Amino acid sequence: MAKKTLPSIDPAEKDALADRLADSRKYRQLNLPRETFLDLIEKAAQTRSSIKDVDEVMRRKLHNLVAPYLGDPHYEQMHKTIPALPVSYDDPAVRQFCLTALNSHSSTRERIPIQEEFYRRIFLFTGTPAVILDLACGLNPFALPWMHLTPTARYLAYDLHEPRIEMINAFLNHFGQGGAAIQQDILVDPPQTPADVAFFFKEAHRFEQRESGCVRAFLENLPVKFILLSLPTETLTGPRSMLDQDRRLVDAACTGQPWDLEEMIFPSEIVFCIRKIV
Repeated sequence: MAKKTLPSIDPAEKDALADRLADSRKYRQLNLPRETFLDLIEKAAQTRSSIKDVDEVMRRKLHNLVAPYLGDPHYEQMHKTIPALPVSYDDPAVRQFCLTALNSHSSTRERIPIQEEFYRRIFLFTGTPAVILDLACGLNPFALPWMHLTPTARYLAYDLHEPRIEMINAFLNHFGQGGAAIQQDILVDPPQTPADVAFFFKEAHRFEQRESGCVRAFLENLPVKFILLSLPTETLTGPRSMLDQDRRLVDAACTGQPWDLEEMIFPSEIVFCIRKIV
């Protein structure tokens, strides 16, 4: 039986929908990349025949992608605080500032009690990296005081959220940290900078919800030696284990690849440590 072809949606309607969402009260202040809106609209239009249905699907996926339910700090207020901070990651005032930022987002809050051990263990696997790509970074750059990188290390952080990117850049610049925070849709436009390590923390499941099967090609194309892909071990709404689901996702992405894979399990997440053979 021939596959039914959906009627195409007028490109002008797609552009108008992207403009409406970008200028909506919910997303205006984030100043998200336009290619993100257009990509979500194009993908939704492959399975929906009306702009109304595309709008409904796109809003649901955009909400999941931006993840406002995970929390955010007051970016403007914290940004203004950065110039007054001491310039050492070891200073108690700096660490307290970082803990406040990390505590404001569910993904990084869960890691606070074990982050010293967390980075020690993952860098035992990779070695101390000279260049890190932090993909869909969220607020993870504020864990830099616990990473103990070398003074010459470059840290490149990628995220969709413009106020977050601006605050991270102010933080990196204040400490003279090599690298930068970059506003980029890494699924549409994957990073091409060669690196020792890529962090891909608690995000692969949202990538799969955005576009089923996309994680495999995304990992393949990363120009890195090691990928540290973590996933939550329990649901946000209750203590239901996600380990089987996590392992299925990573198995689908890695099976048949010439990569070494190890697991590290922490209280709230599992880290799949991938050594790419290049």
